Amino acid sequence: MRGGAMVDAAAFRDMLSQWPSGVTIVTTLVDGVRHGMTASSFSSVSLSPPLVSICLDRKLYTHGLIADSGVFGVSVLAKDQAELARRFAGMVPEVTDRFAGETWSTATTGVPLLDSGLGWVDCTVVHQHPGGDHTIFVGEVSAAHTARRTAPLLFHSRGWGQFADVLPDVAALSDSGLVAALAARDGDAAWVAEAAARVAATGIRVRVLDLTTGDAAAVPLPDGASGSALVADPGQARQALDLGVPTLELALADPREAAQVVERLGPLAPRTSVIVPHAFLPRCADDVLAAVHVLSGAGVLEICLDDTAGEATLLEIRATLQEAVGVARPVPLRVSLEDRDRLGLVKALTALKSGVNHFDTTLVGLDGALATEDLIRLLGTIDVHTPVDGAALGLLAEHVRRRLADRADLPARRHDLSPYPPDHVGAAG
Repeated sequence: MRGGAMVDAAAFRDMLSQWPSGVTIVTTLVDGVRHGMTASSFSSVSLSPPLVSICLDRKLYTHGLIADSGVFGVSVLAKDQAELARRFAGMVPEVTDRFAGETWSTATTGVPLLDSGLGWVDCTVVHQHPGGDHTIFVGEVSAAHTARRTAPLLFHSRGWGQFADVLPDVAALSDSGLVAALAARDGDAAWVAEAAARVAATGIRVRVLDLTTGDAAAVPLPDGASGSALVADPGQARQALDLGVPTLELALADPREAAQVVERLGPLAPRTSVIVPHAFLPRCADDVLAAVHVLSGAGVLEICLDDTAGEATLLEIRATLQEAVGVARPVPLRVSLEDRDRLGLVKALTALKSGVNHFDTTLVGLDGALATEDLIRLLGTIDVHTPVDGAALGLLAEHVRRRLADRADLPARRHDLSPYPPDHVGAAG
């Protein structure tokens, strides 16, 4: 028997909005056509048999599709997938195909399951229970998959966000400053080549050629080691490939030129890591995010956000990465951090907690960048694995310090770009 007066609907909704929940995409398949919607009313029901439930408003189009098809999938979204949640919630009306731009798998039922989320379950409806203006669909799980480890996307107070920062399992490193810095401070070509080879042998990609400064020959690396070349245009890119350097790097002078640069690169884009300068300053945020969107759509190898001249604060790095990580997907986002303010490791930890696991560093911090060996030690203390041989790298770093102990001051920053925008360097943010 029902009780007395019912709660006010607005008060009820306001209270429910204070309950944080995960965000999922519920999908189904009808006559070979994929359908999906964003939902937060997902829950586990039973372990034996494995059962889950979703609650859908009876007025929803997807409700009828699942009732008729008898199958559904639930993909759990990560903290960097708010844009995807908005798309499947119908909040991006210009999108005609909600599934475009993502990779999807199928398991037992054939429904689409999101590869880039935290995980998914594939289900067959075994019960449908009325629940007021909703239907409670109980599904038996025929397949489940955990895709990646990061913080979840949450729904709270009628908005999407996050409350937890989960560190990545693995981090990757590249060194774009060692060769140039050693050449400037030592001048012994044989020693420069030996140091670069030893860094590469630890598992780090090393920039071995800078065609933008007129270098004609790449520093040789051991077989199986990874090297890169800095180039300024497609002609230099082809020259680097002819010299046997497999990975290209190109620094934008202005992030607003990203579309033109991509067009010039053409088929070389998937082999190119594009560096975006002044990436973390608030006044540059719109241009930087627009550049990340263009570069990701072009399928470049990587997008490197550069803390040019060490000008970014921790809050600025955090704010940019919370947006950029999601926009860049599925292209890896790399960060290049300065350490001249002695906050390089704190900036690196901020980046790790923001979803970044690719870093551009320099051995011993010779060019003012975050020192590779320092980052390796940090990663070890927080249980983030890296394939780099940290012990060998540490010995080499100490040897370099001793050799250069009486040499000249540090060379200029590795990316000597024109100020962007022209009046912003040294100005108030």
